[in-house]
Amino acid sequence: MAPRTPPKQLRKEILEVFKRQPNKPLNHKQVASTLGILNHDTRQKITGILEDMGRDGRLESIGRGRYLLKEVPQNDRPIGTIQVTRHGRGFVMMADGNEVSIPKGFTGTAFWGDTVEVDWVRRGGRHTPRVARIVERQRSQYVVVLEKVRDYAFGYPSDQRLHTNFFIGAKHLAGAENGQKVIVEILKWDDASDAPSAKVVKILGTPGDHEVEMHAILAEYGLPYEFPDHVLAAADAIPHAVPAEELKRRRDFRDVTTLTIDPVDAKDFDDALSLKRLKNGHWEVGVHIADVAHYLKPGTVLDEEARQRATSVYLVDRTIPMLPEVLSNNLCSLRPNEDRLAFSAVFEMNDKAEIKGEWFGRSVIHSDQRFAYHEAQERIETGKGKYADEVKTLQHLAEKLRANRFKAGGIDFNTEEVKFELDEAGKPLRVVIKRMLDANRLIEDFMLLANVRVSRYLAKPRNNEGKREESTRTAVYRIHDRPDPEKLQQLRKFVSKFGLEMPKINPANAESALRQLLQAAAGNTAENVVKTMAIRSMAKAEYSTNNIGHYGLAFPFYTHFTSPIRRYPDVLVHRLLQQYIDGGKSADPGPLQGVCQHSSNMEKRAAEAERASIKYKQVEFLMTRIGETFHGIVNGVVPKGIFVEIDENKCEGFVPKDSLPDDHYVYDEDRQALVGARHGGQFAMGERVVVRVVAADLAKRQLEFEVPEEK
Repeated sequence: MAPRTPPKQLRKEILEVFKRQPNKPLNHKQVASTLGILNHDTRQKITGILEDMGRDGRLESIGRGRYLLKEVPQNDRPIGTIQVTRHGRGFVMMADGNEVSIPKGFTGTAFWGDTVEVDWVRRGGRHTPRVARIVERQRSQYVVVLEKVRDYAFGYPSDQRLHTNFFIGAKHLAGAENGQKVIVEILKWDDASDAPSAKVVKILGTPGDHEVEMHAILAEYGLPYEFPDHVLAAADAIPHAVPAEELKRRRDFRDVTTLTIDPVDAKDFDDALSLKRLKNGHWEVGVHIADVAHYLKPGTVLDEEARQRATSVYLVDRTIPMLPEVLSNNLCSLRPNEDRLAFSAVFEMNDKAEIKGEWFGRSVIHSDQRFAYHEAQERIETGKGKYADEVKTLQHLAEKLRANRFKAGGIDFNTEEVKFELDEAGKPLRVVIKRMLDANRLIEDFMLLANVRVSRYLAKPRNNEGKREESTRTAVYRIHDRPDPEKLQQLRKFVSKFGLEMPKINPANAESALRQLLQAAAGNTAENVVKTMAIRSMAKAEYSTNNIGHYGLAFPFYTHFTSPIRRYPDVLVHRLLQQYIDGGKSADPGPLQGVCQHSSNMEKRAAEAERASIKYKQVEFLMTRIGETFHGIVNGVVPKGIFVEIDENKCEGFVPKDSLPDDHYVYDEDRQALVGARHGGQFAMGERVVVRVVAADLAKRQLEFEVPEEK
């Protein structure tokens, strides 16, 4: 009997297995094993699929049930995002999480971050992947430093991920001078062996200048730092007065004690908490969020600008807001002693923080007090001061919520962060390590609660007979995939160096093993580096209409509802929430998914820009301390050397392998260490070391350290 026609999805997955290993003959058992298929009937079905694909020319039969990939058809070329090393090798990440390695010389004219199409060419009897075409450039403009040669110039990119220089002809210099940092745009680049031809579109100024460098970082990541005039005009035209009829449509919380708790230098206040004792002895806690959607109407220039930006960007010395200041710092901001429009999630809970009732809807509030985190912390610790009872009650309830979350499997990934104190010229004076206070956690816990409960309301999940609950309505989710067991196995090897044990990893225990590790690492001298490595082993959280749950927080349903001033997905969530409250039908997921993907990408860019600004200030800070020694920890090992993070200021620098004392060191990938060839000493991840600052390169944002010889 001829095999039944196989499902399209299984056929697609099988083809992807061969694409990832284009030169390796595979049989049905190897394919099934790669796909993690154990079911006997499905394995037999794979045999039939391989035969079909051999007949239709997708695969080539080489005997004994083994098949080899043939040429990939024009209309079946995979598309993904490429990363290109400075040595010219590429790695293309596909939408399904698979990766294709592109050899040097086959990346074409692709830059890091570009969306590319991949095909395979025959080379010496083997299939070699290559970039067939550029589908979309990640960005159209690049930051370079000019080096003039007679009447033309070369542009050397600030972004170390760019692997080529730019050629700028005389007529395209736009008055830029030698040594200036400028923004260029590609005019033509047909041949990867030549430098791309470009033109200067903006002169930033002299490298090393604070303003120049901050603007350069934003430009490198394709992030705007100014609002167009027409967008500012649209924001200024919004009436400040709220009509009485609008207030009548809203639930009134103006007589309920309401507080905001934020960083001391915060200018926009996304959220506020209200607290009220009910007659039945329960607590009514209101999580009130700025009603940005009231002012940001779909289809307007303001909405389009916010959608494109997707997120606020936080550099070391400034915030680049998603919304114009008249909205972010004024109309939408829940400022104290002013009536403000809000979208609220209100919970009735007992003293154990068990939810007994909830309400979602638009409201009007009046914040009674604005607290900085340290001011709220004083009331938690001393029980004294204005609204101390309310703050302490909220803290008590937050602790219960947190305990329940961790009991359910939530993971605490909080790592140490730094903040620079700058002078008026932007020069770093000192580095301060941020402390996570109880007041910070208080806000975090109630925001998590609101995000979870709003997500469930949007999804309106139905019970699936003991299996995972399924959504019945379209929603925008914040999702976080489960960890990769293979990466966890590598993590297991790594943490053993600190005397920390993880169970042997298998698909059934991967999640619990990670939680056990982080619990064991708490209080360990290497806690921060272990957390960092654990985070690296996991997928990144992102936005999607396809819910897979949030692994790190252990929530089957989770969204972002609480920061619409600085995150566009939160605005979408507010709109959906009102639509469903009003009895509207489930939204079309198609357009929403596109916005989710864009928002995830912009969030990633913003995070990279923030890290670049921190790195710049780290280099600037240590420029004045060349020759000084510091204690630190090895937080990265590569064949060419080690990365070390200084304890007191969290600045990171590189120690070249050739500068390490007393031995010739060889890279050991399994041990994540450089091992001495003669004496067997090692520099491994998590090792404590003393380093001396020997160089600071502002242009490259790089610090170089050395390990001084012991005397």
